Amino acid sequence: MRDRNRPLLAALLCALACGRAGAQAQTQVTMLQPLTKPAGPLLPIVDKRMGEQVVAVPATIGGDAITLQTTIFKPPGNGPFPVLFMNHGKSGGSDAHLQERARYVVLSKQFVRRGYAVVIPMRLGFAGSGGIYVNSHCQAEKNGDDQANSLFFAMQYAMKQPWADQEHVLLAGQSHGGLTAIAAGSHNISGVRGVINFAGGVNSRSKCDWQSALVDAFKAYGARGKVPTLWFYGANDTHFGPKLAADLYAAYTGAGGKAELIAFGPFKSDAHAMVLSPEGVPIWLPETERFLKTIGMPTEIKYAIKE
Repeated sequence: MRDRNRPLLAALLCALACGRAGAQAQTQVTMLQPLTKPAGPLLPIVDKRMGEQVVAVPATIGGDAITLQTTIFKPPGNGPFPVLFMNHGKSGGSDAHLQERARYVVLSKQFVRRGYAVVIPMRLGFAGSGGIYVNSHCQAEKNGDDQANSLFFAMQYAMKQPWADQEHVLLAGQSHGGLTAIAAGSHNISGVRGVINFAGGVNSRSKCDWQSALVDAFKAYGARGKVPTLWFYGANDTHFGPKLAADLYAAYTGAGGKAELIAFGPFKSDAHAMVLSPEGVPIWLPETERFLKTIGMPTEIKYAIKE
């Protein structure tokens, strides 16, 4: 992380409780396991809105005081709940403020059912968050660290809430958010037990070798990261295809990072959006449950979601 981010990271490390070390990652898994059985009728019922609230998280980025539009889903009650920080991707268009607030309802529902609070911050310049998004896609490592800076403010806010379990924290992200989660996880923050990367990366329409820059970024993150990670990349991903995904994995693990790659084959017209679709749940949920068990995170269904 750049020098200007170090005070924030130091504050975050002080704010979070010490986590336990994750299990050693395996190489590659392709076989899918059966889904967990649905919640029984005697379980507490969570409204279909899942306690959704939108808060303005204060942040100071680049010397400017702004707020980050942040969605929170959580079960009823006081907790403490394990916390998943889910990071969004970037849609097309030059103005990131026009992007919709990310909710990841399909994924959030599965985690709330298991007793998690889910926090989804919109980063600098996106949707209702302040500031201006800077396109530095040709400098992938810097871009990832810059995105992680927004996430750190959201983590600092959320982990001070009485409902947050500071010893059971999970980072995840899709597309640009996957890069964000991997970059943030490489700082080995206390309480963070694992990272889930759904088709993570960033590409560029500029005339630059963004693929090599992305590989170099993952190599740098792998060299400093000690937290176990789980990756999902599909065969027909229109942004990061199988060869690039394999190169990212080789760079990350070759540098010492702990990763497990799930190469799940084609999904609909574009595997890049797999985690957004209800049909994607049988692909990612069984492998995620297995991963969560290895890093000491809960997987038991505790709530039924009112449909």
